[in-house]
Amino acid sequence: MLLESYLQDTWVTPTAADTTAVDVHDAVTGETVCRVSSQGLDLAAAFDHARAHGGPALRGLTFHQRADLLDALAAAVRARREELYALSARAGATLNDARYDIDGGIRVLRDYAARARTELPDTPHLIEGPAERLARGEDFLGVHLVTPSPGLMLQVNAFNFPVWAPLEKLAQAVLAGMPSVVKPATPTAYLTERLIRIVTDAGVLPPGALQLVVGSVRPALDLLGEQDVLSFTGSAATAATLRTHPNVVARSVRFNAEADSVNAIVLAPDVTPGSPLFDAFVREVVTEMTVKAGQKCTAIRRVLVPSEHEAAALDALAAELADVTIGNPATEGVRMGAVVSLAQRDDVRRAVRTIAASGRFVYGDPDKVRVVDADPERGAFLDTLLISADPEAAAPHEVEPFGPAATVLAYTDTAHATDLIARGRGSLAASLVGDDLAWTTAFIREAAPWHGRLHLLDSTNMAQTTGHGSPLPALRHGGPGRAGGGSEMAGTRGVVDLMQRTALQASPRILDLLRTTPTGPSVDSA
Repeated sequence: MLLESYLQDTWVTPTAADTTAVDVHDAVTGETVCRVSSQGLDLAAAFDHARAHGGPALRGLTFHQRADLLDALAAAVRARREELYALSARAGATLNDARYDIDGGIRVLRDYAARARTELPDTPHLIEGPAERLARGEDFLGVHLVTPSPGLMLQVNAFNFPVWAPLEKLAQAVLAGMPSVVKPATPTAYLTERLIRIVTDAGVLPPGALQLVVGSVRPALDLLGEQDVLSFTGSAATAATLRTHPNVVARSVRFNAEADSVNAIVLAPDVTPGSPLFDAFVREVVTEMTVKAGQKCTAIRRVLVPSEHEAAALDALAAELADVTIGNPATEGVRMGAVVSLAQRDDVRRAVRTIAASGRFVYGDPDKVRVVDADPERGAFLDTLLISADPEAAAPHEVEPFGPAATVLAYTDTAHATDLIARGRGSLAASLVGDDLAWTTAFIREAAPWHGRLHLLDSTNMAQTTGHGSPLPALRHGGPGRAGGGSEMAGTRGVVDLMQRTALQASPRILDLLRTTPTGPSVDSA
């Protein structure tokens, strides 16, 4: 079955021959789920449709009216989320994994809608801050006017969050008055395709506000213009390729990247093995290794522990991992399913072997796994893999095994730990676990420039934490350096960043009109 794309408000079948389509397989059984191709799709017409119809319709609404669209979208997806849960199992996801993706996407829509009503005016544009006087008198003032761009957002998404990622980006784009063209990753494209069908069946968005391209969108990069946004989630290597695309560079296309990174957790020297905080640290690591089979951009890859606690940490982590049941995610009692594909399994195997070359596997074997209710060869299953490695080796800080794997690295003192964490060259998230306030604050000063988010876990908040790997809509989600240098969230600040900020020099009467007129003066009346 060839997956259809949704272009110009119509479901379209590609004209692919058998030799050009890509087979997508069930991660658990190995069966073919669908075939994917963008052969014969008119992407230029789709982009024109977004700019000519979707953009004007969204820009004609106020922020609060756009927020109403997000609430309606959330209700539509929630009403049919069971369909998405069922399909997620074919991607190797347990029900808990599916909820993380699907319910997380629904919550993001609702959160953005609520924040827009609270933090943004009921107008299509925004005037930032009080006016600045620009002359001796009071009749020549300056402000910054934030208006929707007459372009589109091209979403290029990763395979690990086929529902959350497009909804998260769509929430910001809709509030910013910008239509979206969604390009899902091929291994889970069938999930995003079902999501878009749910949205289009609901008839919530205006024509042209949302389109879907299944398959390659490489030719579309030449169609992007000065008012468009290219929003990418995926590998650092692909981000570098997109960032330097000749048309993206020549036309200064706004580019946002959220790329892979070797995120870390650091155990402070004051945490005693066997203490409640130490146990919380162990649970945090194992959770990040097993949720979505470790296929999260924020997942913990490096576990930094004081050298005097290394043996205790390895023993505790191995004991916790031994209780993880792996197998068919639809089977009761299974805690971890498969990675998304056999190709991904092979990538993880290569990565962990490279890292273990400077150390050893403490738990798990990359070539063997016991599974429940599944064939370990036909399915893309991996054991949980815990590595002890030389902290001075390059591989643990450079190679990311995008699966259920983590590497324990022993540090000698605080300076050594901060040096090690910086060797990741920029990460999305890091966790610091400890009660010593002086140590934590000193560590933050050194670690913060290298991370988009720091998760500080201590004895006072360990029962309330949302966890290392849970980005929240109100906070920035992105990271410096290798992590892409972008920001996918950040509440309404992220929405404003998608819009055009123009310095406006004018008389008070014009500024007052812009502040109070919901739709602003028309060109004719002006």
